[in-house]
Amino acid sequence: MDKDRIKGAADKAVGKGKTAVGKVTGDRELEAEGRAQTAAGKIESAAGKVKDAVRDVLKK
Repeated sequence: MDKDRIKGAADKAVGKGKTAVGKVTGDRELEAEGRAQTAAGKIESAAGKVKDAVRDVLKK
């Protein structure tokens, strides 16, 4: 598993937490920061999946 996938998953989780806390507390800035971090995590995770797929193809 590529390190980008791991970091992406962590960023998605933290981002979702920030979004939830921002909604509960009414902190729109924190909520927006959480959504941005979640999106960045999704991108990192996708990049990691691509790297893993390329590695698998090259092994064959």
